[in-house]
Amino acid sequence: MIALLEAKRAGLFRPPHILPNVLAGLVVGVIALPLAMAFGIASGAKPEQGLYTAIIVGFVIAAFGGSRVQVSGPTGAFIVILSGITAKHGIDGLQIATLMAGVFLLAMGLARLGAIIKYIPEPVIVGFTTGIAVIIWVGQWKDFFGLPVSFDGIFHFHEKLLLLIDALPHAHWATAGLAIFALLVTLNVNKLLLDRFKAIPGPLIAMLLVTLIQYCVAFEGVATIGSAFGGIPHSLPSFQLPQLSFTRFVELLGPALTIAMLGAIESLLSAVIADGMTGERHDSNQELIGQGIGNIVVPFFGGFAATGALARTATNVRNGANSPLASFVHAATLLLIVLVAAPLAAYIPLCALSAILFVVAYNMSELPHFFDLARHAPTNDRWVLLITF
Repeated sequence: MIALLEAKRAGLFRPPHILPNVLAGLVVGVIALPLAMAFGIASGAKPEQGLYTAIIVGFVIAAFGGSRVQVSGPTGAFIVILSGITAKHGIDGLQIATLMAGVFLLAMGLARLGAIIKYIPEPVIVGFTTGIAVIIWVGQWKDFFGLPVSFDGIFHFHEKLLLLIDALPHAHWATAGLAIFALLVTLNVNKLLLDRFKAIPGPLIAMLLVTLIQYCVAFEGVATIGSAFGGIPHSLPSFQLPQLSFTRFVELLGPALTIAMLGAIESLLSAVIADGMTGERHDSNQELIGQGIGNIVVPFFGGFAATGALARTATNVRNGANSPLASFVHAATLLLIVLVAAPLAAYIPLCALSAILFVVAYNMSELPHFFDLARHAPTNDRWVLLITF
């Protein structure tokens, strides 16, 4: 609880600091709404499980972590790993792997391994991130274009890619039209809004507009959260115990270690970038402890693996956050939305969430940096970059 206690000692919970953190938390909560659902679906879980994950870790990791302004939740970098685990081991396997990863993260923090991020070469990080972005982008073609394909039993990227390319001539044009509209709105809406409305996130506006269009016009064959998942429950998940056995432990040991390593890298990278924006210094070991506790707790309430979310953390800082209160408010905002407006989520088209993930994939890909390294880096670094990619 280093960051929480330091914020209290620094007087950041006094009245002058409360309003900026509350406003930042509200903005980040609104931004996290479509992302949490989209990341949940893309990870092979249900949309509400993405929301539950963001709510629970938004409270827990902010309370026990080592960064005052870090916002945690489901992220794009995890999609490839988590969707593969869900496909092979089911959602219960994903939750067990999350629990195990949380234990590994906690152990890494207690062993003071927070400095590990310093020893990971830049070409590895860039190649890895760009590769994941490409997989996310291609993986969203099905819902973006409304393609009549099934990935049952297909785990390799090249097999999915060939299947999707073969299915492109059979795209559902109403779905594709709504998706393209959502993509254009996400990319351009803030350029058209008045200054007073620029804080409203483009992904949220795109999701609401496409949902309204589909609700009014009711295009036949457009998949929605309601048609695909039966909507989102109008309540919070009950406490549930994952069914962990020795056999499951052995099967999921590798995936859990992968989740833990990726979670450590992403959360510490996000915290370092937040330090550069705020001028503060996070405690890397305490951040790993917080991430570990969050990932241990979240499977018991229907969630799955989470880590520090760079885009939401940066938005948090830009909107004036300087204490964990902002992350608490972000989680409380999502909680209120689930309790009050969950039935309306049934009308959200899946193609709108896919369009948002198209933008997420591009933003995380670092394509200009990737191509710059590929052209100008030393030969050994270029090989490491391309092999990792």
